[in-house]
This record gives sequence, structure tokens and C-alpha cells, in this order.
Amino acid sequence: MRVRDWQDIMADVVESDATAEDWRAVGGDRAGGIGEDLFIGHPSAGVFQLKTYARNPYEVQGVGAQIARRLDDELDPLFPTEEARGHFGVQEPVEDEDRAESMAARLETVIETHAEAPTTPEAMFEDVMDALESPAYGPMDFESHGRPEPLDSLSDTFEEAEELLDAELSDLVDESVSRGFE
Repeated sequence: MRVRDWQDIMADVVESDATAEDWRAVGGDRAGGIGEDLFIGHPSAGVFQLKTYARNPYEVQGVGAQIARRLDDELDPLFPTEEARGHFGVQEPVEDEDRAESMAARLETVIETHAEAPTTPEAMFEDVMDALESPAYGPMDFESHGRPEPLDSLSDTFEEAEELLDAELSDLVDESVSRGFE
């Protein structure tokens, strides 16, 4: 397992050839300190673990690693299904003005269509993610002030990765706090 910057892990997710809508995630408060824990999984792309914290209101720092090569039958029940109460989406920056205008027009059409016709939140979410060409999205179980039960189960399952990533994040926090805001 190779620990890297959390943004490098997200780049791996974005660049994977995995089906965009088959990603699932679980996240919440970090068990042993400030910040958040996040597990992102896909049946064929694997499972990724991230530990992040907000260094200041404008900067998030963190570490992560790929902790499993695929989302197998043992791990699958720990990730949410379509009935989850939340969703997440990963987005890449738009490369140029023409592409931004094209995406905005598609998004406008999707919003107008859903405003005029009966729809479900899930259908609208999926159509918005498609319009924005999101490389990864899906159901998410996230608690902003706590830890969902599957998060603890995943942390226990990957105990060695948990300890290593905690140590790396603690080092990052210690470095940042001693220097203060830049």
C-alpha cells in the first residue's frame, strides 16, 4: 500500500475507466483527531481510503491510499445502496470556455426538463451528473457530526491502513499547526 496525497488518490478515481455511476462512498468524522475519513469504492476499480482536514477555510490537506483492488462480496454490504440518503459526485475542472458553455447548456436543459416533468431526486441527480460528465458518482452514507456504522466497520477491516494513514495525517496536521495559516 502506497500512501499519497489525497488529491492524487482522487485523480486515480477520475482517471479510472470505471463506470461513473457505480461508485459508492462512506464518510464521517475522523475517529482519532480532527478531520474526516472517507472510503470510496467501485466493484472493478477498488476501494480507496482518504483522511483529510481543513487546514484553513481555503485549503484541505490529506492523505490516502488504494486499500483493495476491487469491491468484493465481503466489502459490498459496508457501502450504501441506491436507497442511501445522500449522494456524492466527483468533478474535474472544465478545460476551456467552449466546453464550459456546452456543459452549462446541457445542465440548463436537464434542470428545465426536471422542473416541468414528474421526477425523482435520484433521476435528477443522475441526469445532472451525466450533464456535468462526472467521472464518479453514486450513493453516499456520510455524517458530518459523527461516524456512520459502516465507517467503523471499514476502518476495522482495514486496520493496518487505518493506522498508517492516521499517522501520516497526524504528521501533516502537526506540520501545519506549528506554522499556522500562510
